[in-house]
Amino acid sequence: MNMQVADSEKIKTGCSYIGTASEAVVEVAAQIRQNASALILFFCSSAYDLDAVADALSKQFPHDRVVGCTTAGEIGPMGYLNRGLVGISFAADSFAIAVDTIDGLSEFEIGQGQALTKSLIAQLEARGVVPTSSTSFALLLIDGLCMREEPVTYALQSGLGPIPLIGGSAGDDLQFKKTWVFYGGEFRSDRAVVILMDTHIPFRPFRNQHFAPGAERVVVTAADASRRIVYEINGLPAVEEYARLINVAAEQLVPSMFATWPVVVMIDGTDYVRSIQQANADGSLSFYCAIEDGLILRVAQSTDMVTKLERFFDDARSQIGEFQAVLTFDCILRRLEAERSGLKDAMSACLKKSHAVGFNTYGEQYCGVHVNQTLTGIAFGK
Repeated sequence: MNMQVADSEKIKTGCSYIGTASEAVVEVAAQIRQNASALILFFCSSAYDLDAVADALSKQFPHDRVVGCTTAGEIGPMGYLNRGLVGISFAADSFAIAVDTIDGLSEFEIGQGQALTKSLIAQLEARGVVPTSSTSFALLLIDGLCMREEPVTYALQSGLGPIPLIGGSAGDDLQFKKTWVFYGGEFRSDRAVVILMDTHIPFRPFRNQHFAPGAERVVVTAADASRRIVYEINGLPAVEEYARLINVAAEQLVPSMFATWPVVVMIDGTDYVRSIQQANADGSLSFYCAIEDGLILRVAQSTDMVTKLERFFDDARSQIGEFQAVLTFDCILRRLEAERSGLKDAMSACLKKSHAVGFNTYGEQYCGVHVNQTLTGIAFGK
């Protein structure tokens, strides 16, 4: 029988800055190896030789279930990383795991996602584990350029019922060419991996953002939902109307303004961020999230992200105690904003203090909704 690890070691995290894939995997493996693991999660820069990463993982964890993806930046025990590799392991005596993949996201249908979640639940029930919203949660890692996050997230949450789904969209270091999700010993694009986890360890799913929405409401009057492009707002060219809302001339718009003044949409009484990717030459706006005709939007303005995050973590600790780890899916736009505003070190310190590990995403998922410029995740107590 395997020796039981101490409660404080049920979740182990690690990171590596080493430039070669095999050495980075070896270094992280030494930090996160358990006597028996239910799951290994890793997140790595797309700059690594991904075939070498896959080969090294198979050698280091030949008998473990390993899931991961490429990133737009990593978050590890030392805070923000650049072009590194981070990992987190979950002890088999404290976590029951069921995993499945969705390949061919371009052909995804709602019924497929609902059937998958029923299968995951059945897998745990066959082992005598009954998933509930108080003991279980689901994780989603998905191709960050598939433009299918909304239907996938909706379908999965519909199938899961009250069990919360949290996730992140894979990145490729801001190249916006191809992102990769890992399972079954290989990286693939056009893929998602869904993980259902049940545990006796206290946890808290969360969504944290730092924007204050303005009072003025506007409406999308012309859009191409399939391409996430808005042509008109309030019947006027989208770029022109957005520039008016943030009180600048259209020709003065620069990409950093989109991160500082995103738009938000209200869903069931809660504001969710819809980030603008770029202004186009034809006067339209491209978005990172779903957008459609008739959608009511408000422009939001950034507030102090560090204070907001620190207050959230303090509140979470009051509910579940000190953290073993915090699994984090943090929008790359938040990190870019932190860098521009000189808050990167303070954010790193806050993440480090909370034992955060995760990655900078091209989008986040929270309980059936795909969002941007948000930090989602699971905080684990001891």
